[in-house]
Amino acid sequence: MSQLDQVLARIDADLDSSLERLFTWLRIPSISTDPAYAQDCRKAAEWLKSDLAELGVSASLRETGGHPVVLGHATAGERPHVLFYGHYDVQPVDPLDLWETPPFEPRMVTLPDGRRVISARGACDDKGQVMTFVEACRAFKAVTGRLPVDVTFLIEGAEEDGSKFLPEFVETNKDELKADVALVCDTGMWDQQTPSITSALRGLVYEEVIVRCADRDLHSGLFGGGAQNPVRVLARIIADLHDENGRIMVPGFYDGVPETPEAVLEQWRSLGLTPESFLGPIGLREPAGEKDRMLIEQIQSRPTCDVNGIIGGYTGVGAKTVIAAEASAKISFRLVGDQDPERISESFKAFVRARIPADCSVEFVKHKGSRAIQLPYDMPSLAKAKAALSKEWGREAVTIGSGGSIPIVGDFKRTLGLDTLLVGFGLDDDRVHSPNEKYDLTSFHKGARSWARILAVLAE
Repeated sequence: MSQLDQVLARIDADLDSSLERLFTWLRIPSISTDPAYAQDCRKAAEWLKSDLAELGVSASLRETGGHPVVLGHATAGERPHVLFYGHYDVQPVDPLDLWETPPFEPRMVTLPDGRRVISARGACDDKGQVMTFVEACRAFKAVTGRLPVDVTFLIEGAEEDGSKFLPEFVETNKDELKADVALVCDTGMWDQQTPSITSALRGLVYEEVIVRCADRDLHSGLFGGGAQNPVRVLARIIADLHDENGRIMVPGFYDGVPETPEAVLEQWRSLGLTPESFLGPIGLREPAGEKDRMLIEQIQSRPTCDVNGIIGGYTGVGAKTVIAAEASAKISFRLVGDQDPERISESFKAFVRARIPADCSVEFVKHKGSRAIQLPYDMPSLAKAKAALSKEWGREAVTIGSGGSIPIVGDFKRTLGLDTLLVGFGLDDDRVHSPNEKYDLTSFHKGARSWARILAVLAE
C-alpha cells in the first residue's frame, strides 16, 4: 500500500473513534451569541486545544475581545504551509420544541432514504466540518509520525456572532499566521455525490434609506393629491432599480464585473440546475434575475440588488386613511469580481437623491460592506484540490460560486495575502441554523478522506 492508502485505511478503521470524539465536542453548548454560554464556549475551545495537542500540535487559547481563538502550529519548515480556519461556536437552538431530540445530545439517525446522519447542533456548522480536517491530520500522524505539510490551525469562537474581533486578531498576529494558502471547511457540496470547491464569494453593500416628506402623518382626504407621499416616492425609487430585463440601473454598478470563462460556464450547464428543481420547492418557477443569464449565473456569479424590507404608513389592523410622514427601506447589493463597495454605495445614494422631490428629504443609514472574493481559475492549489476530490468521490469536482459572504476570507487576502480554498461537505438539507441540524455520515467520513488526499497533493 502507498503511504496515502495507509492513511485512508486508518481513517476507515478509526471511524467509530472519530465519531466518539466529535460527539464529545458536540455535547458542549458553545452558543457564542448568548453570554450565558460564555464558559461553554471556553470549554469547547479547551477541548479542541487538548485534542490538537494529542496530534503534536502546539496549541493555545488566545484571548480576544470575545471568545478565545484556538491557535495551533504543526510546522517543520521548508515545505508547503497551510492555514486552516474553522469555528467552534454554534447557533442558538430556539425554538427548542421543534427539535426531535435534545440539540446537545448527538445521536445517529437513519433517514427515510436510508442515509445515516449525525443529528446535533453544530454537527455540520461547523464542528463536524472542522473535525474532518482534524481526523485527516490524525491519520497522517498515526501512519507517518507527522503531518504532510506545515499546518497552522485558526479556530475561532464567534463566527456566529459576526467574527467581530477576528480581523483585529489576524492583523495583530499576521506574522504568526503566514502561510501559502488558507483552507476553510464551512461550505457545501453541489449535491450528495458531487464535491465542490467554492471559488467565489459575493461581497455586500447594505443600505437603509429613509424618505421624509410632511412634518407629520396627514389625513389623506384633506391632503391627498396635494402632499407628497413618501411611500410613493420610495416605491418609485425601488421600481427604478431594475429595468424590464432584470438589469440593475444604478450608474456604474457593473464596473468591475467579470465574465465567467466559457469552460466554467460549460461545466455549470452540465450540472442541470433548472427553475423547476431550484425554485419549484419554494413555490416559484420563473427566475427573477437578468434574463440573458442562466439561473446558475444569477445565483452564483452575477451581482444582485434586493429590497429586504419596507416600512411606511399605517400597517395595523383595519383602516387608517393617512399619508405617512416618512417611509424607509432596507436594500442590499451582492457584489462580484472587482466591484467597489464604496463606489457602489455612493452611486446608489446619488441615484436615490436624484429621485427625491424638492420638498422631501432623504437619510441614509450605512451598514458594513465587504468586497467579493474570486480565486484565480488557474490557481495551482485549486487544480490539485479538484483532482483530489474527484478521485475520492468518483465524480468530477466542480468549482462554484456562493451567493453568501464569509468576510474573514477577505481579511485573509487583504491582511495575509492568502487565497483561500473553500472545501466543505455540507448538504442543502443539513438544516444549518435550524432545528434538527444534521451532517451526513458520508460527509464526515469521506470528508476526512478528502482532506487526506488534498493534504497529500499539496505536499507534492
